[in-house]
Amino acid sequence: MAVKNRSHEERTTVNPGDVNLQQLLEQAQLMQQQLVSAQQELNDAQIEGSAGGGLVTAVVNGSGELLELKINPNVIDAADPQDTADTIADLVIAAVRDAVRAAADLQQEKLGPLAQGLGGGGLGQLPGF
Repeated sequence: MAVKNRSHEERTTVNPGDVNLQQLLEQAQLMQQQLVSAQQELNDAQIEGSAGGGLVTAVVNGSGELLELKINPNVIDAADPQDTADTIADLVIAAVRDAVRAAADLQQEKLGPLAQGLGGGGLGQLPGF
């Protein structure tokens, strides 16, 4: 008489619509590893933005944190310090915005596929949650 392994049979029997928790946990762990890796890549990335034809450049990391700001001395007009200050301020804002926009594009590139893997809306989109 053959003995059936009941515990094996019970583990592999899944009703349609039931969530396989082991598979779900494995997928969650894999996605967590991918997320940590993508976040590290973003933290390590250095993205440059510029304004005024390169008179001002801003460097941000992939999270949008300002790391460096360079102002070309040619932008300075000693004869008109107020206009120079206003021009530099405008160029700094434009350069930082350019760099942050590029960082946001990189974030979408790195993290977008992970969000899609979550159904675009996180765990709330997974069956049973």
